[in-house]
This record gives sequence, C-alpha cells and structure tokens, in this order.
Amino acid sequence: MSGLFGSATSAASATSNALGDLKSDVALSDPPTDTITALSFSPGQSQQDFLAISSWDNKVRIYEINQNGQSQGRHAFEHSQPVFDCDFSKDGTKIASASADKNVKVCDLASQQDIVIGTHDQPVRSCRFFDSSGTPMVVTGSWDKTVKYWDLRQQGAAATLQCQERVYTADVRDNLCVVGTADRYINIVNLKDPTKIYKTLQSPLKWQTRVVSCFTDAAGFAIGSIEGRCAIQYVEDKDSTSNFSFKCHRDPVVNNSVSVHAVNAISFHPVHGTFSTAGSDGTFHFWDKDAKHRLKGYPNVGGSITATTFNKSGTIFAYAVGYDWSKGYQHNTQNYPIKVMLHPVNNDECRPRPSTKKR
Repeated sequence: MSGLFGSATSAASATSNALGDLKSDVALSDPPTDTITALSFSPGQSQQDFLAISSWDNKVRIYEINQNGQSQGRHAFEHSQPVFDCDFSKDGTKIASASADKNVKVCDLASQQDIVIGTHDQPVRSCRFFDSSGTPMVVTGSWDKTVKYWDLRQQGAAATLQCQERVYTADVRDNLCVVGTADRYINIVNLKDPTKIYKTLQSPLKWQTRVVSCFTDAAGFAIGSIEGRCAIQYVEDKDSTSNFSFKCHRDPVVNNSVSVHAVNAISFHPVHGTFSTAGSDGTFHFWDKDAKHRLKGYPNVGGSITATTFNKSGTIFAYAVGYDWSKGYQHNTQNYPIKVMLHPVNNDECRPRPSTKKR
C-alpha cells in the first residue's frame, strides 16, 4: 500500500523550487498538553518507528508511527517537574529522560518500568545514550555546571566532568560529545576518554547558544544561537578552513530594522548528512553544509518550533510546535498551538547538491 509516507512525491516537489510545502504533513494523535522540549525517534532495524517526546507537562510519551503517518500512544512515564530532554538507547529498548526535578530516568520499554538512574544538584538539561566498550551508558548535562556519566548497572555517577557554566545543550554521535554552556563555552569530549575535555572553544556566534548538533560522521557539529545564526564547526584544527556561520530565521528588513529569531533545533539527516534548522519564527529549512546552500525553506507553521528530529531512514521529519517563551509570559496564550507534525521527506528535499569542487 502506498500511504502518505510511502510515496512522498508530488508535482510541486519534483521542481527545483527552493520553497517547500506543508500540505502532506500529518499531526500526531494525542500530543502532549504543554510545550515540547525534545523528540527522539527509535534507532535500529525494527520496521516500526517509535517516537519519544518530552514536555513541560512532566511526561515522556512514546508513540508508534506507521508508514501512512497514523500514530498512537504506546506508553508514558512521569517526572515530578518538566522534562527537558529524552533519548532512545542505541538498541531501541530504553529511553532516558532529563528533568527539572534534577533526576535522570531510564524507562525499559519491554517491562514499561522506569527508574531513577542518577541525580544532579540542579535541573538536568540534556541526556544522551552512548556505548562504552559495548556497555550502554547515559551522559547528562545540568545547570549544576557538570556533565555526569551513568552506568545502568551501578549506583551513582561513573564519572563527573566539571564545566565552566550551566549546561544548556549537548549532543552525542559515536565517540563525539559536544556540550554547550552559558557564556558561550563549547566543550568537546572524546567518549573514549570521557573524564577529560578534549577541547574547549567559545562559540563563534556572539549570542547565547541554544542548540548543538553533531554531524552524522562525527567530524564536527552545528551550533544555533538566539540571534538567528548557525555555525558549522569541525573538531580538528586541520579542518578549520571549513568552519563558517550563516544567518537564518530572520524576517525581511523593514524600515532598516530586522527581526531575528532564536534557532531552537538543528537535526542532521541520517542518510544524506544535510541538516535542518528550526526556530522561534515558526519556520524550518533544510541546508547542505558542504555546498553552503539552502536546499528548501518552508512556510510558517503557525507557532514557534521547539524541537525536531528525523527518523532512522530519513523519510520522516518530525517537528514540535509550541510556545518557546521567546516573547515573554504575556504571549503564552491559551490558544497557542501545541502539536507535533510529521513531514514526509521526499528524495529531493534533503539530498545534497552535486559538488563542483574536487575532493
């Protein structure tokens, strides 16, 4: 059966027009009741896609997503305060969550049991699974200015890394861990030597870091900031000539002034290595970092985009719409939309531009 996500091609998308459309996007059934903080698709070889969602309503929800875009809730577990991040384990059997209640939880999907595996001194902002010599571990970053490593088989942190400032964002790919803190510090950690910071830099962007996201090949990472800019940064100095930053999520200039919006989310396509940015302005865009080119831009989705992710095959791009507090409490109205949309990715949308330079 050729469902919505099975044959995501249309006459409009067959053209090389840089403006994409949202008409095939499907809303997730029974979304969270408050702003969504993170989205994580299941990895691995299973036919089914499962999507974990953390939100300000203190819950992590797991949905099953079918090829036709239909979705149903499968499980949920709770913290006592808002949940800031969630992540699937590499084998897809567990979900880690990080909360304002200072706790890190892991839920086992088979037994549907969740346990606290660790606690920080302040709210926990980020969590990621990684494998250490075949052992699944969780790395967390907190506003207590530490990064901690948790081995699911033992009590207490396996190791602690002191940071300069509160952790605002972190990401992991293979052995690369990138941690963005307050005051624009970026710490790079080699997870083969996790108790040492491999390299520290100040973000090349002038304003507060909102998000870091690792390249699919772990050679570098992207940084998004509150001032509508994104930076592409390689880990090793030998690749530093490829570092650059660009403007995005800005309104057209009116009367010599321009509105700039926070870049809230950056996700890399698992197959093509291209990436998305999404922001407070309610738009998302697909980019090719190697060609330094925007592949597609999309119309406003009707509210700020707070989180994004691709599924394991790169055929679905999920984005969360909700209030991100960028305009203060007075704009958080009762009728502000809270939803997760599933965008079917057609082949051309995220495919890199043919390279003209010799490699």
